Amino acid sequence: MKKIIVTGCNGQLGHAVNKIYENSREYECVNTDVAQLDITDIDDVNRLVGDIRPYAIINCAAHTNVNGCETDIDNAYRINAIGPRNLSIAASKYGAKLVHISTDYVFDGNSNIPYTEFDTPNPQAVYGKTKLAGENFVKEFAKEYFIVRTAWLYGDGKNFVKTMLGLSQNHDKVTVVGDQFGSPTSADELAKAIAYLLPTDNYGLFHGTCEGSTNWADFAREIYKLAGKSTAVETVTTQQYNKNASGVIAPRPAYSILDNYMFRLTTDFMFAQWEKAIAEYINDNCI
Repeated sequence: MKKIIVTGCNGQLGHAVNKIYENSREYECVNTDVAQLDITDIDDVNRLVGDIRPYAIINCAAHTNVNGCETDIDNAYRINAIGPRNLSIAASKYGAKLVHISTDYVFDGNSNIPYTEFDTPNPQAVYGKTKLAGENFVKEFAKEYFIVRTAWLYGDGKNFVKTMLGLSQNHDKVTVVGDQFGSPTSADELAKAIAYLLPTDNYGLFHGTCEGSTNWADFAREIYKLAGKSTAVETVTTQQYNKNASGVIAPRPAYSILDNYMFRLTTDFMFAQWEKAIAEYINDNCI
């Protein structure tokens, strides 16, 4: 069987990738997280990849605490930039394909039309800057790679959906920003897209989000409607919300809708509409 090293296997996407391949007769996941592999250590990466000789590496590992990255800058660069660099070097050395997951935060959020893969990144937060550096390292050092930018991800783990449902247990009303726009994306849908790309030679940069778009407040309303919750959602601006927040607040892109342009141009793969995907997720996990 072809072996796939999955980094960050305990995260939302790592779980979804494992679910995709759990009954496969062609692929076998070799799961790693920080306890099994330090992606920031080039020697550790080369040792593991050299031992496994995988068909592919799917890099789901990342420092995703957006506010935390603002103060934990060195560690953010180690995990989000040096880690992908090390995986790229090892992948090229041992002939493995590399799938690297990136983010909408590479853009500044000042657009009013969906971003394509051909738009120029301009990250504002440290998180976005480190993820863009990771992309550039992959392009520089990997020979056969897929970079997939995603956004507003939810799956098996801590996420916005579960946060909202948790708040509904003891709140009659929640306050959610309504001036940030994006595409809620199911980790299961992203895993399907990865599995679609992996056996191909259709290398390069892709945007991968569920189709359609919304804002955080309306997303929360949809979650409550689907879960049969009566909790009200009060819409506020990002500025209003940040006034009541504590600690360092990283800048969020106000508009981070990604256009899956390269998927449309070069494949017949289609992501589900975000409303359909969240309905399936709520039905399977939250009811």
